[in-house]
Amino acid sequence: MPRSGPSGASISRRRLLQATGGVVLAGTAGTGVWAWLSPDATRPPPPAREQESAEEPDEQVFLHVIAHPDDGLFFMNPGLQQAIRSGARIVTVCLTGGESDGRNAPNHTALHDHVVPDRSAFARARTNGLLAAHAKMATGDLGSVWDAEARTLLPGFQVEVQTLRAAPQHQLVFVELVEARAVYQPRATSLRGLWLGVVDALPTLRPEGSPVQRQFRYRREEVTDTLVAVLDWVRPTVVRTLDPNAVHSDKKPLPAPDPRLAGLRYLDHQDHTASAHFTQAALARYWGRGRPVRTVVESYLGYELGVLPGDLDPSTVRRKAGTLDIYGWADHRRCADPAGCGDRKVGGTALNGSPRSWTRSTRLRAPGSNSWVRPAGDGRLTAFAVLAGAAYGWAETRPGSGRFGAPVRIGGELLQGQVHVVRHPDGALQLFASRTVLPGPGTEHRRELVAARQTGTGRDGVPAFGPWESLGSPDPEPVRSLEIGFPAAVAAPDGTVHLFVRTWDGGIGHRRGPHGGQWSPWGRLEGPAGVGTLKASPQIVDGIDACVDSDGLVHLVAPSVRTVQHWVSKEPGAAPRPGATTGLPEPGGPISVVPLAGGLVRIAYRQSGTARVLLAERQRALGTWLVAGQCERAGGYGRVALAPAGGADRMVLAARDDAGDVRVAMAQAGPKPWQRCRLPHSAAAGVAHDAAGRAVVVALGNDGRLYAARQAKAGQTAPFQGWRAQAGSPERTGDSG
Repeated sequence: MPRSGPSGASISRRRLLQATGGVVLAGTAGTGVWAWLSPDATRPPPPAREQESAEEPDEQVFLHVIAHPDDGLFFMNPGLQQAIRSGARIVTVCLTGGESDGRNAPNHTALHDHVVPDRSAFARARTNGLLAAHAKMATGDLGSVWDAEARTLLPGFQVEVQTLRAAPQHQLVFVELVEARAVYQPRATSLRGLWLGVVDALPTLRPEGSPVQRQFRYRREEVTDTLVAVLDWVRPTVVRTLDPNAVHSDKKPLPAPDPRLAGLRYLDHQDHTASAHFTQAALARYWGRGRPVRTVVESYLGYELGVLPGDLDPSTVRRKAGTLDIYGWADHRRCADPAGCGDRKVGGTALNGSPRSWTRSTRLRAPGSNSWVRPAGDGRLTAFAVLAGAAYGWAETRPGSGRFGAPVRIGGELLQGQVHVVRHPDGALQLFASRTVLPGPGTEHRRELVAARQTGTGRDGVPAFGPWESLGSPDPEPVRSLEIGFPAAVAAPDGTVHLFVRTWDGGIGHRRGPHGGQWSPWGRLEGPAGVGTLKASPQIVDGIDACVDSDGLVHLVAPSVRTVQHWVSKEPGAAPRPGATTGLPEPGGPISVVPLAGGLVRIAYRQSGTARVLLAERQRALGTWLVAGQCERAGGYGRVALAPAGGADRMVLAARDDAGDVRVAMAQAGPKPWQRCRLPHSAAAGVAHDAAGRAVVVALGNDGRLYAARQAKAGQTAPFQGWRAQAGSPERTGDSG
């Protein structure tokens, strides 16, 4: 009899057919229930704190693309485990065998020196560890059975596909290309070498016991085509990759065997970066076919986490480490495979050993905007996000309705991560985003900022925009431009728009333009006082935000490795200059800022090492900062959304919690208790107040749909009603520009 794990989430027949290629497998999971909450215009839904998730698991499909077997466990958890436990379809593609030096033993130990290298066996041991970790996350039984097969996704090539028998919507795909076998050392035979054209083809390394019976050689286009074939097969709503925009190290570059491999040394593993580049190329081809898709893309930092403050709470860190212990075979469980049942280089070190910094953090490359929800000129709330590499817009069906219509495609190509919205003094909107330009004939691989200005109002009340305008990069050299951050911008009372972005060397780039046009050249803000010389870089971590206070002064805040950095203009509309040292606790992620009455500003962010949300205020008279309050512990990671919500300095804030759901709270002198709004979501939630003064929270669900919840009435203590899904879908909307 086939083994099956403990009962888990139920799955539909359609999901089974998707996962198994048309054949329903025996031994399915047990039953579970989800509530699909469709919009109801006549009867308000119950308070959000009482609801089940508004998303249907069948409408969420996750694709994770990693370079090595442990990448998802180190860098994408807890999001990976939350997706698995949702009952959604999960497919993970591992591009390399991760064979390293072939010694399944801790590095720098006597045991390591005595182990005979066997790369095929070590690759299989890592695969076995990954299967056990995923089985545990999906079923609670690390010994739950997987069914292996060799599958042809691209004509002439085969990959190993593992399907979890007790939950067949859960699959792992192993392409088994050879890895670089070095973190930084330039290697021609590597994913990076293939991406840069240094080698014509990259071989596979067939692990022991693989159902794939021979080795293959992949050319660059064939790696991309394989990932396109996976996208066609899986049709994901969420694609998760490693970091395509690795940050450079200050260490001296190592000698390169080919000039195309020369250049900067980076904090991340070269295989991580190259795997993300191949995934971007595949997505561009997949989206370019014109097929209607609603794909959200999230990219996760890798080894850079080792130099950043930890951003997860201790209980989440322990859970994450426990899964890595299973992968690392830390329990020395009995193993029937001579190759081994885990990666002993990781072993039980995840919590307190050398990789502990990776275990204690999870960060997205795109930190999320605090300004993606804004009122239109007629008072309707509008929201803007990136789906399938393009910007989409939503508008309330009428001012204060709490329901958003179908999304309208605004356009853009290979936009990355998030959209930042500026509202001009006349009520017109302007969008800012980051765009990736992939390499091609006569085109260098680079990133740039782009903007689009509102030209009118289109269908369903969604603002219409003109063509996207390239604003370039503060670092025009293509290689350096890949490291720039994501934009934040504000409009001063005189209509001047100030645009800010993190530069490749950890400073802040700045442009200004009257009414969002006729832009000045790129410049750099001065570094904050006390950080080196006057012009020194403050070594900013991405996750910046800006606002204009009640006196017309421009404020910019940014996280750094030590504290919160702050700039403020000396007169209305002027470029900001370094403010006094904030002395605030070290941030564990992005900073959000909003103005209060009387020239005060308030920020919200997570404290490093605890993930607790802090509120801090800058006092106008002395320019000093004080922690004004802290929220109840809720875990989670990423940006805390913050916005005014009526008079008397009332605020609304929203954040991801330790279950991946949205928490929302009101705040005035201090924060009120969290209300838990059950909605697994991508990126950061957004908050605003509607035409009736009620606080509204919006989020982009993992099904690619926009969801909104609002207060039953305006006020500090009024509860939030349930989520309402957008009307329609991107498949049924047109392009506004």
